[in-house]
Order: sequence, then structure tokens, then C-alpha cells
Amino acid sequence: MALAEKLNLSVADYLQGELISEVKYEYINGEVYAMSGAKRAHNIISMNLSGLLFAHLRGTPCRVFNSDMKVRVQTAAADCFFYPDLHVTCSASDTEELFNSQPKLIVEVLSDATERYDRAEKFHHYRKLASLEEYVLIAQDTPRVECYRRGDAWDLQIYQQGEQAVFQSLGFELAVADIYEGVFAG
Repeated sequence: MALAEKLNLSVADYLQGELISEVKYEYINGEVYAMSGAKRAHNIISMNLSGLLFAHLRGTPCRVFNSDMKVRVQTAAADCFFYPDLHVTCSASDTEELFNSQPKLIVEVLSDATERYDRAEKFHHYRKLASLEEYVLIAQDTPRVECYRRGDAWDLQIYQQGEQAVFQSLGFELAVADIYEGVFAG
């Protein structure tokens, strides 16, 4: 996450600006933050998981979205828009043209530049989404998938090489190796 541009934009101005901007910005209460670029491993992991989820969800009301679709988190205290690496919404009423607001699953592929932000501030906001059942963090440099599940609290399940990752919210199980296919020489 880059430094904020102190513009104090309205939501309408932000959304309109994103349609013509060559740079993606996340929005937190009027301030915008430029998004950083991604490495090859980040892209491969995102595309692998996106394809696997797309195939699994085919024929269901659920849809998988990549990092070009925003997620809105709106509460009495905050109004935010984020670009998660991947998210799934299954709600028939989640039909806004420029963003989703009822994701069931959100995935972030961690990078050195964003890991702290994804683990702390973003997760703080994402937890406020009543629809969110799982928040998944995927490492780039080692086969490690962290799945936070909503229960009485947010419980953590870690999956590593040789294991099956389970996304309970979608009834989906897959090999960790499938997420990382093409990332590590071997």
C-alpha cells in the first residue's frame, strides 16, 4: 500500500475517478491509497486459485472475482473500498456494477509490501462484513495457506505442502500444491 493522497474524495467522486484512472486506488473514508504492483508468483497463485474456484462454482449462484473488482465495507464508522486479490460472492442481491459488498470468501496473496496491511488493517475492515465467512492469506515464497473462519471468533487453520486446503464456505477442498502449480521449480 502506498501513501495516502489527501484528497478527501466523496464516494461518488472516487468511483467515477476509478473508471478513468490508470492506477488502482483503495479508498478509506475519503482518502485514497495507490495499489502496488505484483510479482510473477503473486499472479500465478491468483490465477491458479481463480481458475479452480471458477470451475468449482460453475452452475451455482456464486461468482469469483479477481483484483479488478472492488469490495465495499460500509459501517457507521467507515466507508471503504478495497481490491482483494480474489473474492467470491453468492448473494443474488450483490449486483452493483463497480463493487461487491457481500463477499463470502476473500483471498489476499501476501507480498512484502502489503503483508502487514493485509493481516491488520484490511482484516480489521473485512471482519465487519456480515456475509464474510472466510478470509484467506496465501504466502508467495513458501506453500502456506492461512484460512481464518468466522465462528464464535475468527479461527485460524493453516495448510501447507502435501495437505488439502478446505474452504468450508464454498464446500471446496483442493491440494495446496494446486494453488502453487508453476510457482516453484521442482
